[in-house]
Amino acid sequence: MLTSPFLSLPGAVAAGGIDEGLVAHYGNPLVEQRRLEDGSAIVDLSTYGILSVAGPDRLSWLNSLASQKLDRLAPGESAETLFLDPNGHIEFDVRVLDDGATTWLVTEGAESPALHAWLGRMRFMLRVELADRSVDLAVIGTMAADASSVGAVVEGEVPLVWSDPWAQGVRGGWQYAIPDDHPAADWALSLAIVTRERLTQLAAEVADGRRTAAGILALEALRIAAWRPRLSTEGDEKAIPHEFDWLRTAVHLDKGCYRGQETVAKVHNLGHPPRRMVMLHLDGSDTVLPAHGDEVLAERTRPESEAGWRVCGSVTSSAIHHELGPIALAVIRRGVPADAPLEVRTAETGETVAAAQVVVVPPEAGATAGIPRLPRLGVRR
Repeated sequence: MLTSPFLSLPGAVAAGGIDEGLVAHYGNPLVEQRRLEDGSAIVDLSTYGILSVAGPDRLSWLNSLASQKLDRLAPGESAETLFLDPNGHIEFDVRVLDDGATTWLVTEGAESPALHAWLGRMRFMLRVELADRSVDLAVIGTMAADASSVGAVVEGEVPLVWSDPWAQGVRGGWQYAIPDDHPAADWALSLAIVTRERLTQLAAEVADGRRTAAGILALEALRIAAWRPRLSTEGDEKAIPHEFDWLRTAVHLDKGCYRGQETVAKVHNLGHPPRRMVMLHLDGSDTVLPAHGDEVLAERTRPESEAGWRVCGSVTSSAIHHELGPIALAVIRRGVPADAPLEVRTAETGETVAAAQVVVVPPEAGATAGIPRLPRLGVRR
């Protein structure tokens, strides 16, 4: 793993776990959140992987594999796509940008080698050239109005800046979340691809006060507040797009065939996702913040013989937000009522924390075809 120059900045505290190699914070995560949110701070994401796909067949080839429609992606246009297994489970979450000659794929670092290897096996006789550019290029995150101002690489006349479509959703997608005032409206993340030399220069600009940096904890808090799923935290081997409302940005429901499409269509039109993502407002957890994998429990009152607290899911991400306080994303069983009291049991201390559920994916998500239910044979009404 390449060492980020941001780790050498004054006050930098290294992140661990899936974010190893990045800076967790520089001493004040809450202030860093505000600065990142207002566009005045940048966040180092240089552990992310960057793949390039060149050749005349690149877009049609990727389109045949991806959940998103990519065959007409215009130069400079951003997209998000998922690569699924044959049963519709999510294998890769990929940010996609085309410059007119090359398509750029950005993933989290842990996913990049496996994605590179898988795409290499899927080329067959097509005119595509696949390369890993992570050694000479890096990713910087920003919420500034002009993300290219960090010194993004320019190919042709296109700055290599990916703008997250989560804020608005995309044509061909579907939103399960009910509220009109979706918190994604405040999520304006862009990812700028810069050279490794420029990455070092940006760290130097932070060191001498010309720029401000935020750590990955700040970005995570804003992401959770925006209900923005992240595969490395929210996902597991059973994850399907519907459970995270990912159809709003990463799935085109009217495109041609791709691997896993049958599951996507069947669950959306006829069934329901078995689990659903929720956001939790955590009570009294300023000092006891739940960790990834901590159990979520729901109160069950009926039947009386089964009354009590039952495990219904697990925490996937948690943070202390500068306005909302302690919050988390969790994945719970679909059948848990939207108004059910919830608690989180922390594995580290064994303590329980009361949690107020904010519905992201409602229990009734799916079954959009509206086919009438027929009575079972042999049942009289």
